[in-house]
Amino acid sequence: MENNMASVTSKELESCFQRGNHTLKVPMSLFRNNRERLAARIRTNAKVPHAGTFVILEGGVEIPFNDTDINWPFRQESFFQWSFGVEEPGCYGAIDVATGSSILFVPRLPEEYGIWQGKLLSLEDFKKRYAVNEVRYTDEIAAVLKSKQVTLLLTLRGQNSDSGLETKEAVFDGIDQFNVDNHTLYPEICECRVIKTPQEIEVLEYVIKLSSDAHKSVMQMVKPGTAEFQAESAFLHYVYSVGGCRHASYQCICGSGQNSSILHYGHAGAPNNKIINDGDMCLFDMGGNYCGYAADITCSFPVNGKFTEDQKMIYNAVLAARDAVMNQAKPGVAWTDMHLLANKTMLTSLKEGGLLTGDVDKMIESGLHAVFQPHGLGHFMGLDVHDVGGYLPGHPERPTAPGLKKLRTSRILKPGMVLTIEPGCYFIDCLLDAALNDPNQSKFIVAEKLKKFRGQGGVRIEDDVLVTETGVKNLTDVPRTVEEIEKWMAAKKN
Repeated sequence: MENNMASVTSKELESCFQRGNHTLKVPMSLFRNNRERLAARIRTNAKVPHAGTFVILEGGVEIPFNDTDINWPFRQESFFQWSFGVEEPGCYGAIDVATGSSILFVPRLPEEYGIWQGKLLSLEDFKKRYAVNEVRYTDEIAAVLKSKQVTLLLTLRGQNSDSGLETKEAVFDGIDQFNVDNHTLYPEICECRVIKTPQEIEVLEYVIKLSSDAHKSVMQMVKPGTAEFQAESAFLHYVYSVGGCRHASYQCICGSGQNSSILHYGHAGAPNNKIINDGDMCLFDMGGNYCGYAADITCSFPVNGKFTEDQKMIYNAVLAARDAVMNQAKPGVAWTDMHLLANKTMLTSLKEGGLLTGDVDKMIESGLHAVFQPHGLGHFMGLDVHDVGGYLPGHPERPTAPGLKKLRTSRILKPGMVLTIEPGCYFIDCLLDAALNDPNQSKFIVAEKLKKFRGQGGVRIEDDVLVTETGVKNLTDVPRTVEEIEKWMAAKKN
């Protein structure tokens, strides 16, 4: 039998994903169950014939770094990861809609690859490792599918509602010999990804708990004089060395002081490079990624471990918003209503703190809530940190009202969904200046009080939650109240 990709030890050829004996073992049955769920869902579509219909997915490929002979670190394409859990690039996968059986197609590599990558895996090795029904080479796709008497291929084509980018539709030599439907698959597979299985939830619980512990470790590590990137480095080291997360789910956001009001700080032009000063609030938004599954947690705290009264007022306003949503979110509730509940709760607290004045409902009518929280309440999470399914046919469309138009989903909550709850309050100069110049908004702002908060940045509290039959379960485990944070940071090692 011909060989293919680099070999691994016999233990690693078990049908599971694991990074070291101390990390979570993820069985390949998780992905088999996903494939079977998808096939079963498609079979309920009266427009799709069962016999002779196959799903065909193309996995991710290695991407060169500019024009050099090195590549960016490889991460599997998310739909392919959800369906097959395959770590290698350049693969394809097929699923028989009628039976749920699977075929993995792997590249046929020259023997000389073994010099650089180690002994190449055989097709039987791949079959054992990924627990699929059959493994063939990618140069055989058309011939294999014809031998299966395939009459219709379902390919993946759709637009991500967060990025606006299109999915990568499978293309292979000989695809023109088949009837292709590129409309049916995308909403069906996205809907499957929205509702997590118990096996998926176990992986999410693992990576979220690991990321929670990493945040707690960073909280006790930082002190005045620490650089923001040192906090990022400490987090990445923890989730990798302790939990086996080779990747983070997104670029770490480690804002301090005014930087904590920059929603996606940490980008190339501002790479977490400020020195954290005594008195600064830190806003650290970081999440590990294990077996493709994401965590997304934000902790806000004073670097010196002690809140000022002003910091406490803003923090407690955001915490009250989070608590309100935690108490009300459950199946049947609209996510838009949860966003408005969070905003109304926060504005009420800011009014009680003397920063705002007037009727809170009228503040929301004026759009003032979007001045202090210009992002949505949260988003789906799973294999992508902003997971798919936010806006699909048959579900609420994106709202157009201030604040609500930034929501990544407007769906009605269902058991098995995993979302973030992440209210925030930020002092962003361009938004504040515009509000002060708007008579409909400025009448609610106590301008003299606002001056005290200019330059202080912002607060975000972000938890990852599972929608249950009766409410939500918070999977995040970090200090959240002012008292809990101060106690935890007081215990930091000198």
